[in-house]
Amino acid sequence: MSVIEVSELRKSYGGRAVVDGVSFAVEEGEIFGILGPNGAGKTTTVECVEGLRIPDAGRVRVTGLDPVADHARVARVLGAQLQESELQAKLTVREALELYTAFHDKPLDWRPLAERLGLTQKLTTRFGKLSGGQKQRLFIALALVGNPRVVVLDELTTGLDPRARRDTWELIEDIRANGVTVLLVTHFMEEAQRLCDRIAVIDKGRIAALDTPAGLIHRSAGATVISFTPSAPLDAHDLNTLPALASIEDRDGRLTLSGTDETVNAVITLLARRHVTAHQLRVVDATLDDAFLDLTQEDAA
Repeated sequence: MSVIEVSELRKSYGGRAVVDGVSFAVEEGEIFGILGPNGAGKTTTVECVEGLRIPDAGRVRVTGLDPVADHARVARVLGAQLQESELQAKLTVREALELYTAFHDKPLDWRPLAERLGLTQKLTTRFGKLSGGQKQRLFIALALVGNPRVVVLDELTTGLDPRARRDTWELIEDIRANGVTVLLVTHFMEEAQRLCDRIAVIDKGRIAALDTPAGLIHRSAGATVISFTPSAPLDAHDLNTLPALASIEDRDGRLTLSGTDETVNAVITLLARRHVTAHQLRVVDATLDDAFLDLTQEDAA
């Protein structure tokens, strides 16, 4: 069942379309990622899902409810960690957790959550005295303390150190294992590749691609890259006619070829047939970074 449904969503500011016909559905128990360059429309899209912005056109539903017209009911099932949030500077971590717990009918026990997010030693610390990473962990806890059916996480681990980031990833995986649906906006490709079941790449307010991480990587112009220095020159025609070849580069005698597994196998066969040794041979699979750059390369140009 689709827990979040977005259909032909449109939102403009000052006559400029920020979100221009975005459509996707998030299934129950799924971690659904949204990637895109800065200004692509990611945050505006999720703010419409959260009911924080009113769409100019299109349809948004969360568990079948309109986030604007049914905002109070949606707030009972949806938790949100916003890209930018603030609390009163004098509020302590404990007071914030207890306050947000009081907002919900069936909240989680905030103590294990605080322990998991490394906040136990900061319970008496005022919000204004927290570091950026500590504030981020607190907002994650506040998004989850209401025991939501759906949680929206916008730039989940920004400001966290590598260990805290991985601990947070494990927490999100545990939350999904308990049946919570996650909508994740991120700039971290490693985060998206590890956590997400499917990813929508938004570029210039539109969906450029929607697939699994593996599917997006497979779409990359060179899903596999092989590089080596041949012991003897190879015929240009033999190289250019390799199957599934996406690109070829010769830099000071070192060849780098992008393609697929079929390309790699053909290169190995060619080397054996020509009795050429491949020095410093490297074979590397493409990453989500490569796929992202391919999908949004026009903006980068």
